[in-house]
Amino acid sequence: MHRWSAEGKELTGEELIAAYAVPDRSARRLRANFVTSIDGAVTLDGLSGGLSSKDDQNVLGLLRQLADVVLVGAGTLRAEQYNGLKLGKARREWRALQGLPENPVLAVVSARLDLSAGSSVFTEAPVRPIVITCESSPADQRKALAEVADVLVCGDDVVDLTEAVDALVSRGLPQILCEGGPHLLGALTSAGLVDEMCLTVSPLLAGPGARRITDGIASTQVHQLTPLHVLNGDDGYLFLRYGRN
Repeated sequence: MHRWSAEGKELTGEELIAAYAVPDRSARRLRANFVTSIDGAVTLDGLSGGLSSKDDQNVLGLLRQLADVVLVGAGTLRAEQYNGLKLGKARREWRALQGLPENPVLAVVSARLDLSAGSSVFTEAPVRPIVITCESSPADQRKALAEVADVLVCGDDVVDLTEAVDALVSRGLPQILCEGGPHLLGALTSAGLVDEMCLTVSPLLAGPGARRITDGIASTQVHQLTPLHVLNGDDGYLFLRYGRN
């Protein structure tokens, strides 16, 4: 992977970490990471994997390495077939050297709690996951999931994401990585909670019909982010990073 320049420059592993590092890990930072086609598609055939690449997967792993908690919507969890969130050996060793737990926590957002307590997301998790829901969710499901995860009730009829983010920070998890899906990103954006966007642009034209990276209730509110860097991979992928001023 190279920095975007006329000559290009190969980045070492440490340089790539530095390119995505934050100045103060104790300050709350909600970072979203998505991949999109040139024409704005978030999936091919319903999944993001068709848009991804080796470099994109490397960046995904790196952002998980830097995160305290990985936030994902239940729909994306099911569609992308998440398992227990466990980093590779080298990433775990790096975190240990930084005084961090070997793996970040997985936090799943679900208002309906259409989740199985027997899923490998919970049974194979090296760190007890978190489930974020609302008061109107089925009480029996909350009880079942409480056996395998910490269940946080945030909001009444819908999940209050501001309350949820505050709850994660209060648990000592200020570095939050959102991996989707579009509804969760749309809700986080509407609530003004997105501090940073990491966007991989795949060199593909997907054509009409695919969803965008953000979805949900339309909002006229606009949030300004500042470009922080552009990297490019050898296979035509661009890696964009934007953050708040």
